[in-house]
Amino acid sequence: MSSFTTVLALIVMGLVALVLVRGLFNMMKGTDANKSNKLMQLRLMLQAVAIVLIMLTLWITGGGR
Repeated sequence: MSSFTTVLALIVMGLVALVLVRGLFNMMKGTDANKSNKLMQLRLMLQAVAIVLIMLTLWITGGGR
């Protein structure tokens, strides 16, 4: 179970980075501000999911003890 949550957390962290880069490129272009806002909201949601998964993994594994 811990390896599953670890892999899932890594995937979500990769998605966070992808959405962050996409949002930054969209803001640099100066196009649709609404799209940039939606991307940043998605990034925050993914970050929250990543934190929960990381904490769950640490709880399952005993925090590295």
